[in-house]
Amino acid sequence: MLDIASLRAVFLGDRQADRVVPPSGFTAQLTVFAAAVMAFLAVFAMALSLAAGRLADRWGEELARSATIRIVAPLDQRAVQTEAALRILETTRGVASARALSDEEQQELLAPWFGSELALDTLPVPRLIEVIENSDGVDAAGLRLRLAAEVPGAVLDDHSRWRAPLIQAATRLRILGWASILLIAAAVAAMITLAANAALAANAQVIRVLRLVGATDGYIGQAFIRRFTLRAFSGAAVGTALGLIAMLFLPDASDAGGFLTGLGFQGWHWLWPLLIPLLAGAVAFAATGAAARRTLRELS
Repeated sequence: MLDIASLRAVFLGDRQADRVVPPSGFTAQLTVFAAAVMAFLAVFAMALSLAAGRLADRWGEELARSATIRIVAPLDQRAVQTEAALRILETTRGVASARALSDEEQQELLAPWFGSELALDTLPVPRLIEVIENSDGVDAAGLRLRLAAEVPGAVLDDHSRWRAPLIQAATRLRILGWASILLIAAAVAAMITLAANAALAANAQVIRVLRLVGATDGYIGQAFIRRFTLRAFSGAAVGTALGLIAMLFLPDASDAGGFLTGLGFQGWHWLWPLLIPLLAGAVAFAATGAAARRTLRELS
């Protein structure tokens, strides 16, 4: 149990008890290295989860307040029907603004697929109307009925068909990121348990001697818990620092505006990685305590 007395014992320690645990060697190097590597990976897993969360929130907020109307009509009727649709939108409740995209804007939208030399007047490309909703929102069903009655060539797309899958994908990425952190914590616990078991087995003779002179199992186990907790904490602190330094080299979201350029931490989210060394220390404390109690019972 992680109480005040245990915390004091971990941080203050006992020089005599600390001699039970070898200060260096394979187990010490393994614990520090494993904690550092896992903390480094946890920083990126946390960044992925937070970035996916920001992406889901942005898609949910921006796309929910926008819609598109396509005017699919012959060339000689397209302008008339576009004006009719704009007049309907002016009197539609929940519409903050509406405008027809210019030929240049539509050509820019189609350029990635058809090239920049596309001539819109030679192709039956529908005229697009961008609709921005206010906080009240638009009654999509009612607007479709009005458009069907007055503008036969108008097709309303409220983005609901593809908005939901995108938000779902971003939400699953966020869950995957946090699940990765839990798996990393489990891997740290397993590695520290193995290292603690190896250290306890290597010091079996010393433990027997300590028992002969009156040392309790709690006293002996506390020495192992303190040493491995501090090793995991220090290793995780180094790994977290290296991970944060690496995050500084990622491109900023403002450079391109894409998802892969916004994987770094933003604002107060930079404080989240500071919890990783504390989490590693808590995992090491619990794992070493369980290993010590089990091994000391076996050596009885």
